[in-house]
Amino acid sequence: MQPIFDGHNDVLYRLWKHSKSGTDPVQEFIEGTTSGHIDKKRALKGGLVGGLCAIYVPSGDLAFKAPDANGHYTTPLAAPLERAPSLDVALEMASIALRLQQAGGWKLCRSTTEINECIEQDQFAAVLHMEGCEAIDADLTALDVFYAAGLRSLGPVWSRNNIFAHGVPFAYPMDPDTGPGLTGAGEELVKACNRLGILIDLAHITEKGFWDVARLSDQPLIASHSNVHALTPVARNVTDKQFDAIRESKGLVGLNYAVAMLRPDARENADTPLTDMVRHIDYMVNRMGIDCVALGSDFDGAKIPGEIADASGNQKLVEALREAGYGEDDLAKICRRNWLRVLGAAWHEQ
Repeated sequence: MQPIFDGHNDVLYRLWKHSKSGTDPVQEFIEGTTSGHIDKKRALKGGLVGGLCAIYVPSGDLAFKAPDANGHYTTPLAAPLERAPSLDVALEMASIALRLQQAGGWKLCRSTTEINECIEQDQFAAVLHMEGCEAIDADLTALDVFYAAGLRSLGPVWSRNNIFAHGVPFAYPMDPDTGPGLTGAGEELVKACNRLGILIDLAHITEKGFWDVARLSDQPLIASHSNVHALTPVARNVTDKQFDAIRESKGLVGLNYAVAMLRPDARENADTPLTDMVRHIDYMVNRMGIDCVALGSDFDGAKIPGEIADASGNQKLVEALREAGYGEDDLAKICRRNWLRVLGAAWHEQ
């Protein structure tokens, strides 16, 4: 079994959402559940040893558009969120993360040494991530507090605009050049992340925002859960020019398991073969090299192939890659080593 460190999941959002109905989030993760994609038992079964666990504040007004007769769709960006309620939600999710650590459900890791120790001890290695920085103020005071609580990765935007940057919509076919890039506050956020050692994730940002970060940041360029635009031209996927910049920076792209970002027709259909996943991995390896490709499942945040189903099915993808000709050393890079390398670089470990 190849241990997998995954670049993106929304398990904290799922646990937070269920807690609003009276479910104990710590108990749900540790004892297991039949809902969602990740809990401790299913992670262990599928070799999921850890990952970047997102604080994500949902948009109540987002309504996904149905495809037209040609299969095309454009979902307008969700409205910007107010900071105060966003901060409340973010703190509640951070609290769940801390309570899970106190209960022994996982360990919040702040270094690659800690991640490796968790892997050796069969303990889930969670890295606290923020997907969209609506909870952060322009003065970045809250950033310091979240950093002290363990935040080590963030995406300036989700697929909506905020004070830091502009996001791309969920749309097919469409390229990611959909609006402006970083704001002045966003530039200061990037500089602060470079100073503190917080990974900057470009998964939901516009193409102009991508190039703004590339200009300002001293980190490897990362798209934690995105796929190949040339194969599935949704706005969230990565273009060839972006792949080239990621390769030059020695960054990475994490394969998103979301079927709408894998299938040639971009449909929300769980009957999606693993060969579609392998096809995107092959393209990224050919374009960037084996050292720049990883996994970013989007577990608990997207519809994924039914054959994988949840975290317990992760090794089915590994086996599909093995059958496609990937050796064990290459698989180890895709499954975890590439993530550990770029995290170490962003966190000033090397």
